[in-house]
Amino acid sequence: MEIDFDAITEYQRYKLMASLIVPRPIALVTTLGADGTANAAPFSMFNMLGEEPPIVMISINRLGDGGLKDTAANIVRTGEFVVHLSDEAMAEKMHRCGERLPPDVSELAHVGLTTAPSTQVAPPRIAEAPVAFECRLWETLETASRQIFIGRVLRLHARDGLIDTERWRVRLQQYFPVGRFGASFYVTTRDRFSLEQEAGTLTASTAIDEM
Repeated sequence: MEIDFDAITEYQRYKLMASLIVPRPIALVTTLGADGTANAAPFSMFNMLGEEPPIVMISINRLGDGGLKDTAANIVRTGEFVVHLSDEAMAEKMHRCGERLPPDVSELAHVGLTTAPSTQVAPPRIAEAPVAFECRLWETLETASRQIFIGRVLRLHARDGLIDTERWRVRLQQYFPVGRFGASFYVTTRDRFSLEQEAGTLTASTAIDEM
């Protein structure tokens, strides 16, 4: 099968790409509205782009009338946002943050997530999240359908015990983020394996912790 992307619609391209390029990490992004409301929304068109500088990317689709979603409008106005990775324990609440609410209603309060102060940016972080990256806007790219924000990571917050700062390793056996699959489906990250030849001589727990 071969499909000419110039011969199909924007929606058809989206459906194919979003269902085939999977699983994708999910950024649960917090921003501040003009009235100080803490906004939160999940985006699966997200990933890291590099470590020097430490930058991440989130791609946010425009509304049907061409306007900006609350998260995009807040980033444009303030230049600050916090990216969280969601684990299994908070997956349902993360998903519910995608519900359309008025700009002056906080999704965090709506779904029962707790805010905690950030250190270098104004938007709050989410206390329940295992990982949070405080970001300042580095660069913006625009397409007909999307705002693409590249943020420089200023500070990392992680759940106590998740990171071994002597070896600079993440204790992956304690980390269970969820990913986005096709349509509205999600996947867990529990089925893990190594393709390194020497991994066969290690226990599964050791191999995972050594990554």
